[in-house]
Amino acid sequence: MTFAFNHFNFNVLDLERSLKFYKDALGLEPVGEGKDNDDFTIVYLGDHQTGFRLELTYLKDRKEPYNLGEQEYHLAFVADDFEAAHKKHQEMGIIEFENPAMGIYFIVDPDGYWIEIIPPRD
Repeated sequence: MTFAFNHFNFNVLDLERSLKFYKDALGLEPVGEGKDNDDFTIVYLGDHQTGFRLELTYLKDRKEPYNLGEQEYHLAFVADDFEAAHKKHQEMGIIEFENPAMGIYFIVDPDGYWIEIIPPRD
């Protein structure tokens, strides 16, 4: 028996704001077929390089921000041009934490989810 990654989910308070953030900050775009009904909308985002997808779930009657706890989890992306990515994210004002000793930094999305940006590794 084997298992393969399929997707990871973030619940979002404002779907359009999140779609814009992920497109502008990381180049992610909707892929595949999502779901839409009276209660919720699901959109899958992809990088057009891997099969991994980020699922954004928008609960239509949700009004309160999500409690993300202590944020002891994150997604990680490799930036092929780390310096250009850092400059872009700095200009966007979305860098939340930097660790120069490790050569990484974290950006934060509109709902408070942390995303690690790492350079290519040999």
